[in-house]
Amino acid sequence: MQSFDQPQSERGGIVVEGLRKVYGDGDTAVEALKSVDMVVGPGEVVGLVGPSGSGKSTLLKCLGAIIEPTSGRMVLGGKALYDNAWVTKDLRSLRRDNIGFVFQAPYLIPFLDVTDNVALLPMLAGMSNAQARARALELLKELDVVHRAKAEPSQLSGGEQQRVSIARALANRPPVILADEPTAPLDSERALAVIRILNRMAVQSQAAVIVVTHDEKIIPTFKRIYHIREGRTIEEVGEGRYLG
Repeated sequence: MQSFDQPQSERGGIVVEGLRKVYGDGDTAVEALKSVDMVVGPGEVVGLVGPSGSGKSTLLKCLGAIIEPTSGRMVLGGKALYDNAWVTKDLRSLRRDNIGFVFQAPYLIPFLDVTDNVALLPMLAGMSNAQARARALELLKELDVVHRAKAEPSQLSGGEQQRVSIARALANRPPVILADEPTAPLDSERALAVIRILNRMAVQSQAAVIVVTHDEKIIPTFKRIYHIREGRTIEEVGEGRYLG
């Protein structure tokens, strides 16, 4: 496992060491994460699988700086995020600039067209309207949905909506992408297309990508898989199929 003693400038991706999360205290305390270790390199897509209640959602929320761990360390994109306490207090800016989120539902803003849905985040980060829209169109072209740039979300198919949500996640060039069940509502063909896109974009942008999934259709695509069981992670070499 990568060491936290390395200079941060020499690391990218995601490094997690000894991460714990306890809900409550005393007799009612629940240890959701007991000791999670994980490394995801820049340009790599890994799967995170496990039964309901195993700690997947808790881990993703910790990595996304949505909830605070109890102890341990997290480095995202070469920057220390948590070291037994938050390293930075401005978690909102950290999430906006360093973490891209892809969810099971696309959560596109219904009254904005596709381009503005993707451009909104860069604009909130201070990019000019023109630059943000140019960035959005660049991503929509990469994801083969630029022909829908002026459409409203309700006019898109499920697969198109998920591609737009991936474009939105990449808009600020984050070093980390967290995808929570991104293929659950899709058929096999569209699900595999989404995973191929995530792999291609991970390499292009050198982002580290974690995909939480129960979807048996896509599990064979991962070259590495982390199983989480009773709050602990076990690494497994995956098959890496269907990506050619």
